[in-house]
Amino acid sequence: MWESPSRPVAFVCLALSMALVGSYVALSKPLAALFPVFLLAWLRFGIGAVAMARWLRQTPGDAPLAPRTRWLLFLESFFGNFLFTLCMVTGVSLTGAVTAGVTMASIPVAVALLSWLLLREQIMPRTWLAVVLAVAGIALYAAAKPVEATTAHAYAWLGQWLLVAAVLCEAAYAVIGKRLTAVLSPKRISAIINLWGFVLSTPMGLYVAWQFDFAAVSLPMWGLLLFYALAACVWTVWLWMTGLRAVPAAQAGIFTVLLPISAALVGVLALGEHISALQWLALGIALLGVVVATWPARKA
Repeated sequence: MWESPSRPVAFVCLALSMALVGSYVALSKPLAALFPVFLLAWLRFGIGAVAMARWLRQTPGDAPLAPRTRWLLFLESFFGNFLFTLCMVTGVSLTGAVTAGVTMASIPVAVALLSWLLLREQIMPRTWLAVVLAVAGIALYAAAKPVEATTAHAYAWLGQWLLVAAVLCEAAYAVIGKRLTAVLSPKRISAIINLWGFVLSTPMGLYVAWQFDFAAVSLPMWGLLLFYALAACVWTVWLWMTGLRAVPAAQAGIFTVLLPISAALVGVLALGEHISALQWLALGIALLGVVVATWPARKA
């Protein structure tokens, strides 16, 4: 029988999950330049399916896969893996990184609202304060980025709506995940939604793979792909689902601010990028939101 972690352990799991996402997003830029999007997604899910094959079996404590649970598992993968990636990548290509950063800063708000509407979670004033700090910090960080001299895309309005759709997909991922952790172990959830991601990406993945020159990929790039797949499909999802077992979805959503923070730190430490003083201040404000959300409450 699997048990819920303590709240401090759950906080650590959520923080590590989002920090790891930001790290592999920053380090996987060469992969995105080498592999087409659908091929990269298909290879990622394929590697994850092999790594988590043993996690597909039912374990003690798992409820039988009722039709409702099966449907939620499909939606978790469809929104969190397939549709989010499609909306995010296309939205960024039609708008830009700064617009995407400001829009994605609203994820904690979307998670809080959906958890209130769908899960009937009671959101404390301190959680709302943490959400405001998180959103303000990430929005300020994105706005402080230097704007590149690019011509506005004719379909920039469509790109903006696609980014909003990506925010809603990520919020749905957090809320549905909270429902699933009540009946299934984090390992089995991770394995099943990854398998659905592999199924959804297979048609376009095979089509692109047929025309791709795999011999041109160097050995270090294959190693980076392996790390990216394990981090994206196995480690981050398992950590996130483990943390969700003991933390309300609205509170967990605040930890998404650690994604851009860790990506920025990796960019500075590993990729030689520069961050201005205003951007450091913005990251500090966002991190303050996490501190407010996780600060121990007073005991009666």
